[in-house]
This record gives sequence, structure tokens and C-alpha cells, in this order.
Amino acid sequence: MKGVTSWSFAPYRPPMFDVGDIYICRLYPGAGKIGMDWLPLDGADAYTVHLRLRDSDDEWSVREVQGTSCVWDGLADMTDYEFYVSAGEKKSRVRLARTGDVPGDYVVNYLHPEDEVYSFSGHSLCSPSFVRHPDGYLLASMDVFASRHPQCLELIFRSDDDGATWKYVSELYPCFWGKMFIHRGDLYMLAVSTEYGDLLIGKSTDGGKTFGVPTVLLRGTSGFEQKGVHKNPQPVIEYGGRIWNTLEWGSWASGGHAAMLASAPADADLLDAGSWLFSPPVPYDPAWQGTVEGPSRGCIEGCLTAAPDGQLYNVMRYQTDKCTPEYGRVIVMKVFPDEPERPQEFERVIDFPGNHSKFVILHDEVSGLYLSLVSYLTEENAPRGRNRLALIASDDLWRWRHVYDVYNYLHMDPAEIGFQYIDLMIEGDDLLFLSRTAWNGARNYHDANFSVFSRIRNFRDLL
Repeated sequence: MKGVTSWSFAPYRPPMFDVGDIYICRLYPGAGKIGMDWLPLDGADAYTVHLRLRDSDDEWSVREVQGTSCVWDGLADMTDYEFYVSAGEKKSRVRLARTGDVPGDYVVNYLHPEDEVYSFSGHSLCSPSFVRHPDGYLLASMDVFASRHPQCLELIFRSDDDGATWKYVSELYPCFWGKMFIHRGDLYMLAVSTEYGDLLIGKSTDGGKTFGVPTVLLRGTSGFEQKGVHKNPQPVIEYGGRIWNTLEWGSWASGGHAAMLASAPADADLLDAGSWLFSPPVPYDPAWQGTVEGPSRGCIEGCLTAAPDGQLYNVMRYQTDKCTPEYGRVIVMKVFPDEPERPQEFERVIDFPGNHSKFVILHDEVSGLYLSLVSYLTEENAPRGRNRLALIASDDLWRWRHVYDVYNYLHMDPAEIGFQYIDLMIEGDDLLFLSRTAWNGARNYHDANFSVFSRIRNFRDLL
């Protein structure tokens, strides 16, 4: 084997791991159907798709296919199937999917919770991230997660028709909690190697097909029990001549996380680790004014936002389960852009109805409002429910109001479904978002099986 000269693969093939001869690279089930794409096999002009009910003794049903895509319709709804693709003696792994409609516009990707195809990383789709590339197409990414697994694979997909159809691009290894962003016309990925691992950055000049070996910006620990780098796919922003992103240092096992910032001069070489500065970790302090009563584990997954007066703040998800109150608060930290190595300082606690899941805050220059799509919490789904997704708005960043329910499934078990970790962007009159969705047989509300792209058209009419 040759030495590794890239961060990207298509696909990543772990040594001595059965990836199959043919690689099924994307699944997109729906009502009574299963869609699948695979990578072409050298020398193959036609393929055979084999499908049957999962764990049955039925004969395989077969369809002959020209090309590398198949939508098998006419299936029983809400049912598990197993399938594989062959060409001559070459076969793919047997994959799993469950039929059934899913809330949202278009499925970017799907992973059955018992499908072992990515077991070297995990069993669910996490950390949605998407960008509009300068060449016009959309790129979406997600990592493959499972608790106490390596969690080290990121999948990238592309849409050339504004999200209506998606195709596989590549995958990054090792990569977790990744956020794609565009800077000076180039595509970057900011991520960690694995949970609490090294903070990495890489660059692609061909739309995500290839990334060179990433630069290590900050060393982590790569252990579940030890403190290390924690982050989430928050927007990378440019402010005061620097680019900024949030991260934390800590772990759940060690008791919590401490808020940090990463920044670099906007015109610097972002692949040069020497360009970057980090603010020291600031742990949660229950003595801060306005904090909840009880055993809070503090703050994670902060979002950088400039207030109307221009001051930059880090608005952080606040872990308040088993506390009083149990939900509805976030913590705001003050940032000092002129002193990038200065620790953040506690600013205030504010009311915010989506504090138990990652959120993104955007400022809409047309309406002048701050916007977020949150896993909206109420008495019916408190303290951790993610079965209601809502658009909320604020005039001043401090006071938030409910605007519109995108999805409301309060009548369904909050332990089984979730619309969460929304990444979003404003384009013209529309609000585009990518959801980590647990639905129709996910392992639980947290361990999602879908990545779904949607668009709220003319969203300002709702405001």
C-alpha cells in the first residue's frame, strides 16, 4: 500500500474490512420505495439489483439496471428490506433500508441503524453542514456517529439543482463534527479527527472531490474519558479582519466543557497552523447571575453573533435537564475581537426555547431580525424533546419569539423522533436548511437515520 497523501477518499476502505466489490454510496428511501446510488465498477456496462424483505427466506427479486442508480418502487410501506448490487461475479455489501415518507423536501442520505457498512465509525448520521459553492451548486456533509465508537468518517454530497437531487462526492477520514465553509472562493472543512480528537482544517479546490492532508490546528486527546476538543458545525464568520469559529475543551465524562474560540487573519494562509490563535478555555460557573438551580453540566456548541451595537457574542447551548428551570435558557459570552487570545467573559443568561440542541443564529439584513430554527421545547416535550422544529426570531438578539412551526409532532413519542442540529442559510426570499432527522425506525431521537434538505419559501411573509 502507498502512503496516504489525501484526506479524501471515494470511498474510504479500511484494511481487512468488507466494503464489497461495488460501493453503494447513497440511499434515499421514501413512501413505498428505496432509492440507491453506487459507484461505477470498471468494465461494467449493466448491473443487477437484488432485493427482498429483511431476514426472510424469500427468493431475491431482481432488476436489471443501466447506469449506477435505481429507485425500486411498489414496495410495502414502513417495511425493512435488504438488497445488494451485482455485476457479473462482483457484489456490493448487503444494505438495509426502511420504506416510508419522511418530513422535509429531499433526502440527502439515509443510514439504517443496523446497517454495518460504516461500523468502523458509527451507525447514524450526525452533524449536518452545507454551503453554496461559488460555482453554483450545493454541498452537504454529515458524519457517521455512534456512542463510544471511533466516529471518524464524514460523507459529502452535491446538488446541481438547488437540492432537488443529490449525488455522492467523497468522504473524509479521519473527520468528525465537520463544518464546510467558503473563504476567498475556496472550500474548506474545519473538523476534528474524532470525538475529543485533534482540530483539523483542510482545503479543496475541486468542489470537495479531493482534500489534501489536513493541517492539525490543535491537539486533542481522542479519548471518551479525557478532556479534548469538542465542536459542532457552526458558521465560520469573518469579523474585524479575522475569521472565527467556536469550540470547547472538555468531555461529558470529565464533567463538562469550557468555551473557546479559534481565529485567524482573514487574508492568512488558513492551512498554516501558525496563522491561528485560540482563546483560553472558560469553564461554566454556576455562580454567574441568572443561571439555573441544579446540577447543570454547563455549555456547549456556541454560535457567534454580532448584536445590533456591533459587539460580538457567543450564544451557547445550555444543559439544564434536571435543573430548575429544565429548559428555555441559554448563556451568552462576550468576545473581544481585538484580543483573540483573551478569554471570553460571561455576559448574561437569556430566555431561548431551544437550548437542549445545537442551533444556528443568522441575521437577516432585509428584515433586520435574528433568526434560528430550533428543536422547540414546551411542557409537552421537555426537557429534551426534538419532535417540534420551529422558526424563532428576535429584534435585538436578547428577546425571542415563536414565528412558525416547520414540523410539529408533539403527538408522537419524543424518544423516537427528532429534527435537530439544523444548519441553515438565507438565499434571497428563502430559508434553506439541512436537518439531522430521526424518523421511521431510528435507533432513538438522538441517533438520526436521515439527512434531509428543505426550503422555506418566502420566509419573510411568516415574520
